[in-house]
Amino acid sequence: MKKYISLMRLDHWIKQLFIVPGVVCGIYLTKDIVSLSIGSLLLSFLLGLLGTSLIASANYVINEYLDAEFDKFHPIKKKRIAVNNEIKGSIVWVMWFILGVLGLAIGSAINKSFFFTQLLLLIMGILYNVKPIRTKDVAFLDVLSESINNAIRLMLGWFIVTDYYFPPISIVLGYWMAGAFLMAVKRYSEYCMINDPKVAGLYRRSFQHYTDHSLLISAFFYGICSVFLVGIFLIKYRIELILLIPFFVGLHCYYLYLSFKKDSAVQSPEKLYKEHGLLLYLFALVVLFIILMMIDIPVLSIFETNTLVRNTLYDFRL
Repeated sequence: MKKYISLMRLDHWIKQLFIVPGVVCGIYLTKDIVSLSIGSLLLSFLLGLLGTSLIASANYVINEYLDAEFDKFHPIKKKRIAVNNEIKGSIVWVMWFILGVLGLAIGSAINKSFFFTQLLLLIMGILYNVKPIRTKDVAFLDVLSESINNAIRLMLGWFIVTDYYFPPISIVLGYWMAGAFLMAVKRYSEYCMINDPKVAGLYRRSFQHYTDHSLLISAFFYGICSVFLVGIFLIKYRIELILLIPFFVGLHCYYLYLSFKKDSAVQSPEKLYKEHGLLLYLFALVVLFIILMMIDIPVLSIFETNTLVRNTLYDFRL
């Protein structure tokens, strides 16, 4: 069964940490309304991580199985077990069903909103991988349909804290666009690594309609949308956090820089822990976030008012 267990991509479970910002937002924005004990919150968080990881593995299982005929054209993925071994489709679909049911069962123990959001994550895996829809074969839609899972994970984190309120739409969309940026950069790095449009098109059909330029331009678009939407959220709910924006932009630039490296880690995000510079940058960003959450900077209120500031030099004109 080792070859089937490997389809679950247990090393990718680290991606479920994208839930954490949703938890943080939920705690901060509802702290005066929703009261949860630390114990119950921690239990819900751990259950949420486990349940979502199982749902993600359900999606990975069918992804590797259904992509086997295309992965043989990828210089690295052609070594995957699904490509080189006989994998029975019946076992794969039974695994998908069991993992999905287990994940949803755990999610239902948290609350209904968490359960239905998990169900949406499972459905997106079907839409992304399974014909006749298979959004991963359509240029640009492949990036948007895959990266929406980031927004879903944010919502899962939020619903761990409360299901009485919905998260602000600005941060949900901003998180989606940030994920689209990451995915577009990943596509760009893969496309350049293969370095043959014909072979790239055989590996991923959406590549038949991409160029390196269109991928970079789309990543630029998603990045700008992400910063814009996150900026709206920060101004509305904690003005001091607006100082994070230049560093948030810098994070986008750093990630794009990594995509230019040979055999870049952005092609396999679960291996980004090897990029020590990126980890150090993220650590500094978290530290700055904590500091800005603890201090008030009244002068920044100028970004919240629509009152014009009077020019005192007008009084001294000749």
